Amino acid sequence: MAAPIDLHEVMEREREERFRTRWRVKACSSTACLSAGAGATIKAMEDLVERDDMVLEVQVIPTGCMGLCSAGPLIRMMRRGGDEADYRNVTPEAAVEIVRSHVLDEEPVPEYQLDTSMPFFTSQERVVLANGGVINPDRIESYVAHGGYQALEKALTTMKPKAVVEEIRKSGIRGRGGAGYPVASKWSLLAAASGKTKYVVANGDEGDPGAYMDRTIMEDDPHRLIEGIAIAAYATGANQAYIYVRAEYPRAIERLDRAIRVARRNRLLGRKILDTNFDLTVEVRIGAGAFVCGEETALMASIEGRRGTPQLRPPYPTEKGLWGSPTMINNVETLANIAPIISRGGDWFASLGTEKSTGTKVFALAGDITNTGLIEVPMGTTLREIVEDIGGGIPDGKQFKAAQTGGPSGGCIPSKFLDTPVDYDSLRELGSIMGSGGLIVMDEDVQMPDVAKYFMEFSMDESCGKCTPCRVGTVQMHNLLQRLCDGTGSKQDLRDLEHLCSVVRDTSLCGLGQAAPNPVISTLQYFRDEYIALIDQQEVVHA
Repeated sequence: MAAPIDLHEVMEREREERFRTRWRVKACSSTACLSAGAGATIKAMEDLVERDDMVLEVQVIPTGCMGLCSAGPLIRMMRRGGDEADYRNVTPEAAVEIVRSHVLDEEPVPEYQLDTSMPFFTSQERVVLANGGVINPDRIESYVAHGGYQALEKALTTMKPKAVVEEIRKSGIRGRGGAGYPVASKWSLLAAASGKTKYVVANGDEGDPGAYMDRTIMEDDPHRLIEGIAIAAYATGANQAYIYVRAEYPRAIERLDRAIRVARRNRLLGRKILDTNFDLTVEVRIGAGAFVCGEETALMASIEGRRGTPQLRPPYPTEKGLWGSPTMINNVETLANIAPIISRGGDWFASLGTEKSTGTKVFALAGDITNTGLIEVPMGTTLREIVEDIGGGIPDGKQFKAAQTGGPSGGCIPSKFLDTPVDYDSLRELGSIMGSGGLIVMDEDVQMPDVAKYFMEFSMDESCGKCTPCRVGTVQMHNLLQRLCDGTGSKQDLRDLEHLCSVVRDTSLCGLGQAAPNPVISTLQYFRDEYIALIDQQEVVHA
C-alpha cells in the first residue's frame, strides 16, 4: 500500500511554486465565466505565454468562481511579492493586452480594471467560497497548499468521533438545504444508530430555478466537499458515502469523479486513511433531473435504482435509510462548511451570523439587479444590504418591488421588509424560507401573479404524481392562475385558489407539494391588489 500524502510537504512545495514566475494570472474558469467566453480568454493567454517565450515569467492558472458572474470573464494579475489587479469582461484580445502591459511595462490597463473595493467584495464573508478564484480545482496540490485536508488530519489524529460532533454542535450550524435542521442533531442520531453499515449522503440535487451554489462548490472546490464528507463519516461511524448530483451538472460530475480518484490514490479515501484505522469509500450517483429527488426519501430511492418518489416518515433516514441501513443526508453547502469549523473551531463559526442562525450563507443573486453572481454573507445580513450594497441596486433607475427566496418552495418579500435580517426564522415569519440560497430580485415592472404562475407551473411539472393533492392540486392551481393572469378570472377563482392553497399545503405527502403554494400565498398576502386589479379589469371589459 502506497504511503499517504504528506500534507505539509505538499504545502511547502506548492508555496515555493508560487515564486517560480514573476507573474501569476488567476483566470476564472467557472461555468458562468466559461459561458461568457472565458475558455477563449484563457487559451489566448496560454498561447501568448508560449509564443512570446514568457514561460519563466507568467503562469496562467484556471480557478473557480470569483463571484461577480455578470462581469465575466474575470482575471486577476498577481505580481510576485507585489500588487494584484483584477479585470472584468476580458476578451481574448483584452487578455493579451493586459498580460503584455503588466509583464513588459508593469502597468495596469484601466479600461478593463475591476474595482474590488466596491461593497460587492468588501461586504462579503467568504468561508465556503474562500477558495473561489484562488485554487486550481483540478489539482489536489492547490487545495492542500491552501490548508486542504488539514481538518481531516486533525479530526482523525487528535479527536474522537464524539469530539467532532461536539465541535459541530458548538458551531450551531443548521442545514443549508432549506429546512435549517441542526446539523449536530442529525449527526448524533446517525452516530447513535445501531448497525454494521451506515451511509453519509451529500445532496447535490440543486433544483431551484436560478440557484447554482452547490454546482459551483462541486465544480470549483470538489476536495472541500470530499473532506467534509470524510469528517462527517468519521464522526458518525459511516464507511460508505455517496454524492448525489443531478445529471444537468456534467462538469461537476467529472470534477468529483477525478477528485475522488486522486484522493483515493493519495490515501485520503479508501482504506486506512492517513495511516489511521478509518476507512471510507465515496461514489458519485447521478440523478435524472427530477426536482422531487432533492427530498430525502426520494433521493435514497433514486440512489438504490428505484423511481424517485417520496415515502412517509417515520422511519427517518437515520433509522432506516439506504438499503435499510442508517443514513445521514446533508446538503453540499452544509458539508463544505465542515472543514473550516474543525480547523478554526465551533466557537469561531458561532461568532458569525446570529444566535440562532450562525455562520454564513451563499446566495445566487439574480434577476433585476446590477451585480449578479454568487455571494456569501453572514447570516442576519439585511435584505437591503444584499440588494442595494452588494447587489448594486436596481438598474435603469427603477424601484425594488420584491425578492423571491427559497425557489418554488419559498415566497416573495415586498419592499417594506427590505430591512429584514436574512436568516431562517426571520424569513419564515414573512412567509418565505431560506431554501438552498436562490435570491431573485424583481423591479417595479414585474407582475406578481405572473411570478406565482411561473413557480406553480414548475411545481406542477415536477410533481412525482404519487399523491393526489399535489398531482391534481397543482394543476388546478395553475389553471386558476392562468385565468387570472389572462384577465378571464373571477372573484370565485380567487376564492378557489386560496382554498386550494390550504388543501395542497396541508394534505400533500412531501415537501414539494406542501410548499408548492408558498409563492401564491405570499403574493396574495403582499400583492393582493394586483390580483384584484386583474379581476376588476375583466369585469369592466364585460360590463
